[in-house]
Amino acid sequence: MKQKLLIKNKAFRFKRFARKTYSAFNSMHKMVNIGVLSGAMLTFASVTETAAQTSKNKNQQDSIPEQKLEEVIVTSSKGSLTQSQMAQIVTVITRTEIEQAPVQSIQDLLKYISGIDVRQRGPNGVQSDISLRGSTQDQTAILLNGANLCNPQTGHYSFDFPINLSDIERIEIIQGASSLFYGAGAFSGGINIITKKQSDSKAYLNIEGGMHELFNIGTRGSIQSGSWNHHLSAGYNYSAGYMNNSDYKIFNTLWQSNWKGNDSGLDFQLGFNDKKYGANIFYSVLYPNQFDDTQSLFASVRGETGKQFKIKPQIYWNRHWDCFQLFRDGTGDIPSWYTGHNYHRSDVYGFNLNMQYTSRLGISSFGGEFRNEGILSNVLGKPMDNPQGKYTKSDNRNNISYFAEQNFLWKKISLSIGILANYNTSFDKKIKFYPSVSLSYQMLDDIKLYSSWSKATRMPTFTDLYYTTQTHIGNSDLSPEESQSYEAGLKYNNKYFSSCLSGFYMQGKNIIDWIKENLDDRWESRNLTELNKIGFETSISLRLNSIFKQIPTESKFELGYTYIHQTKSASDLYSKYALDYLKHKLVAQLNHPVWKNISVDWQFRWQDRGSYDHYDGKKAPVEIDYPAYSILDLKINWKQKKLNVYASVNNLFDTKYYDLMDIHQPGFWLSGGVVVNLNSF
Repeated sequence: MKQKLLIKNKAFRFKRFARKTYSAFNSMHKMVNIGVLSGAMLTFASVTETAAQTSKNKNQQDSIPEQKLEEVIVTSSKGSLTQSQMAQIVTVITRTEIEQAPVQSIQDLLKYISGIDVRQRGPNGVQSDISLRGSTQDQTAILLNGANLCNPQTGHYSFDFPINLSDIERIEIIQGASSLFYGAGAFSGGINIITKKQSDSKAYLNIEGGMHELFNIGTRGSIQSGSWNHHLSAGYNYSAGYMNNSDYKIFNTLWQSNWKGNDSGLDFQLGFNDKKYGANIFYSVLYPNQFDDTQSLFASVRGETGKQFKIKPQIYWNRHWDCFQLFRDGTGDIPSWYTGHNYHRSDVYGFNLNMQYTSRLGISSFGGEFRNEGILSNVLGKPMDNPQGKYTKSDNRNNISYFAEQNFLWKKISLSIGILANYNTSFDKKIKFYPSVSLSYQMLDDIKLYSSWSKATRMPTFTDLYYTTQTHIGNSDLSPEESQSYEAGLKYNNKYFSSCLSGFYMQGKNIIDWIKENLDDRWESRNLTELNKIGFETSISLRLNSIFKQIPTESKFELGYTYIHQTKSASDLYSKYALDYLKHKLVAQLNHPVWKNISVDWQFRWQDRGSYDHYDGKKAPVEIDYPAYSILDLKINWKQKKLNVYASVNNLFDTKYYDLMDIHQPGFWLSGGVVVNLNSF
């Protein structure tokens, strides 16, 4: 395949065309001449100006320098930069990787990324705390197609949204302070989940069963009408649980409609999530009969118009209900101080606008976001003058932010300079500024150096502010957390493998921590801790198809490792979270064929974290270290054009391990299923 790019009488030939559903041409802002290109490629390529020509001068053609055409990450950057142009490490989990992995949920997928700490309170997407580079669950921004779904009540519920694995096109992850990219809340980075816009089949059905009475069923249908694509998906997951009071029922449904014009597009989404699960000792080891019942409703409208000057508005709304029972169904030995279940309803709605202008200088981006966060509760908030049924307390706040970013794109150098101005009606009553600068240099054809510096913030959750019980005391006078991050590294990429090495350092101030002076005291939330982190991460990805031509292109071997060391300001106070973080994480993934249409996906991880308070049946806890552990998962796939039969084994060697206090995680778990894809009814 011969491909040439012409600009100012200069031409380039590409070595290969990335097999992606998106193109780099648009972000390059150059004329692209393609000698041989299939109609399928043209369907997905977004080309500013394309013409097929035959070179009149062979000598001139042979003198054309070769360049690599890489995929575009259009959502993790305000300026729609390519992945290679960004001066940060952007981790992308593709649709193919999702289909191959031995997982039942998004949270399970994230376990295989070295820089992400997934602390499961319940398996298979029941509930997990997700953190990046040693952060807490409240310091990570979670987005769905660019809409910020961080739960203002608590980060424990940030993944309660209506997405099935079959809906996902890819997942993008940026680590480090990222307020410019993901807005206020991206204290330590963000995770953006992008759903499919084009369906690969008219009808989809997945049925799965396994140990612990596991039963999952998912379906998806697509209809195209002119320029419109409509998708409806639904999923139901059930298990009796791997230990006492760990059963769950999860239901998701999502409707999407997408319209695509010449230079415009429009996306509609509406989804519902219903989740009920036995919470065992998820929140307190003293009470093993906890139960949680949650629902969430999500809706968004997103548009895009323009060519050289693009306008991208988005409106979104997310409502979350929660009924937490410390004593499931009111049974058991209930103490006199227990006043009943906790009821909460949180609402988040917002409007954001991203405008981009392409010129000789590069890509200029500017815009802003208005976001309202509110809660009704019988536990969290200020007393209401007029209670609404079971809700007797409430609070509400607005967050307003504006951003501007300039991306300079030269031959070997990319420079991005941006700033976020943020104002929240509940804190300080001042506008705070969070700048960001990143630089990359293409030292050699295959080697790129990069560095970045950025600041970020995180607002206290309503739980931080108001949660007061027999064991905790909230603090309504908390200030927002702030951080600044430094990072430098290099990326290496050739036809056989790609690798990267980066070092990072983060300074955090006004860090919110739950502390106490004596073991018998209640936990209190305070802005007491200054927390600094230093670490490095490295990874390598080997393209097996480049070495062994006869095996499929998706076959690969990947290895990643992350190390983190945290220090906090000297204090004689007991801290609940500061020392409880993941220090070492090693991950390895191998996907390879076995025979004809059968392949195997292996996922290995080794983890070593800090310490925690262990009760062991005593009132006063004892601080002990988490034992390090290694886990091996695998999935065997037999795949035909319309049919896929698979078997998964999680925790193959039945390792006993802990991610969070004394909550032991599932042992050996065998499951299997079948997937049917139909291109016509």
